[in-house]
Amino acid sequence: MTSISDAMPVYAPSLPEEGFVSIPQRLQELAARQPDHPAVHDETGTLTWRRFVDGVNRVANRLRAAGLQRGDTVAGLSENSARYLTLFMGTLTAGGCMVPLSGMAAGETLALMVNDCDARFLFVSDKHRALIEPLLDSLHNVAPDGRVALDFQGDGWLDFEDWLGDARADAPDHTPSLDDPFNIIYSSGTTGVPKGILHDHRLRARHVERGHALGYDQDAVTLVSTPLYSNTTLVAVLPTLFGGGTIVSMAKFNAHRFLELAQKYRTTHAMLVPVQYQRILAEPDFERFDLSSFKVKFSTSAPLRGHVIADAMARWPGNIIEFYGLTEGGVTTTLNCAENPTKWDTVGKASPGCELRIIDEDLKEVPAGEIGEIVGRSGAMMRGYYKRDAKTSELLWTSPDGEVFYRTGDMGRLDEDGFLSVLDRRKDMIISGGFNIYAEDLERVLLKHEAVADAAVIAIPSEQWGETPLGLVVLAEGATGDLDTVRDWANERLGKGQRLAALERREELPRSTIGKILKRELRDPYWKDREQAARD
Repeated sequence: MTSISDAMPVYAPSLPEEGFVSIPQRLQELAARQPDHPAVHDETGTLTWRRFVDGVNRVANRLRAAGLQRGDTVAGLSENSARYLTLFMGTLTAGGCMVPLSGMAAGETLALMVNDCDARFLFVSDKHRALIEPLLDSLHNVAPDGRVALDFQGDGWLDFEDWLGDARADAPDHTPSLDDPFNIIYSSGTTGVPKGILHDHRLRARHVERGHALGYDQDAVTLVSTPLYSNTTLVAVLPTLFGGGTIVSMAKFNAHRFLELAQKYRTTHAMLVPVQYQRILAEPDFERFDLSSFKVKFSTSAPLRGHVIADAMARWPGNIIEFYGLTEGGVTTTLNCAENPTKWDTVGKASPGCELRIIDEDLKEVPAGEIGEIVGRSGAMMRGYYKRDAKTSELLWTSPDGEVFYRTGDMGRLDEDGFLSVLDRRKDMIISGGFNIYAEDLERVLLKHEAVADAAVIAIPSEQWGETPLGLVVLAEGATGDLDTVRDWANERLGKGQRLAALERREELPRSTIGKILKRELRDPYWKDREQAARD
């Protein structure tokens, strides 16, 4: 097998080796410096830094004894837990590359991903056992002695503690380099094998580099309520660990439980997706919880609506900082909500070290105020899609001066102050009568109506216009507004070429585990008959 370390080019600007401290090295330092400080809380109890790192080292030594070589992949399929985090850090400490898998994927897709990443080891929790177990014989590289049960016992599985055996708790003799693989995160996909996004220690070093400025120090207590297979989660977890702080791990998000844990552990930081903000703020008991310990909350994965920011800033202590970017890296923007109260409908400005541009259909840069595809480059850029050189090449845009940018597939515009508005996925853009319509503009108007709690706008077939915008809305609790009245209200505030053809009510909108509205799932029923007719 080709070493992952040699498989992909590096497009990111260089980070000097001098002074580089890897996350595994940092964990050893912290265990010696603050052995009794809490490292991880979960529903089973608390691990101090000494106990946590001892567990990390035991996993690392056991993996190496089992034959793991530098750059080998280890796959994990589990909800958040102290044990799963220990496995993740143990894999890195052994010199391996962690592949956290999504339990939301179909079983066949999971098997394809395990084979695609060449994993020799597979660790699974009981919650996901039934998903992968029927497919074990199709996993080409995972031998029976590489199948480990994190929290159950069963035929064909090695119990985690039995697998660990008498593995030593001292640090293995391994020092990562900047170019060593760190993790592979699989993008969401509906057919075939999703793309494996390969991150190295260089990218993760960039993430933890900014951590201190965001308050990720020894006093940080980060409540983790999104899954470890999401980059959203890792950009909060890793700086917390590097800073010597404390992780509070939720196995599954629940708004009321989030508030209980935040109060109990005096949480200072949380990375949340927009739908979580909505659910937490809508909790009937929200006001009775003491959230005064919060210093800052982060948001990413989808634009955080201005009215949600306003509600959170008014009722929830601490600032809000919104990030926009790709799991692949390259583009990253930051919106400091306390400092920019007039820009809450944007995703902020290019973060330090990021260069951001907008390009048109001809791949030419356009000036501020014009709409185009967002591209960017920064110090945090993936090595590439694992074993997908052609797909990696499709992502790249080279500027006239020879610099490599990543294309986002998102349409956006920069205002005169350099703040970015994200309008839509390029593939989701509505083209009606030859004019481009951006769903974000229409959704923003709908959400200003008091009867609308959530909204998504999609393209549906139109004999007259080719496509026309349809609004799908979730009504606010107790709202009784007539949908035609709401549509007319919105259309009065939209341009003539943007007007909604109709509104339809939904009880809820389908979302991914990190809160993105699944627009393809919403569109498909409307286009199915037309696509079938075209095939016939």
